Amino acid sequence: MSKNLKVKAARAAMDLTQQGLADRVGVTRQTMNAIEKGDYNPSIRLCIAICRVLHQTLNDLFWEEEE
Repeated sequence: MSKNLKVKAARAAMDLTQQGLADRVGVTRQTMNAIEKGDYNPSIRLCIAICRVLHQTLNDLFWEEEE
């Protein structure tokens, strides 16, 4: 699993900290950190919650392009 720089970039664009985003989606900051680092594969429900807060689509944030 690769790092999720898309989530990190979208979060930063909205001027949210990992803690701020975590609070809005109901997880810990450590979970958000693990998602951004690619160490944790979030549930579809959590992915959708993150997308809603960041005003992005699942494809925008979680679709991995083929190399």
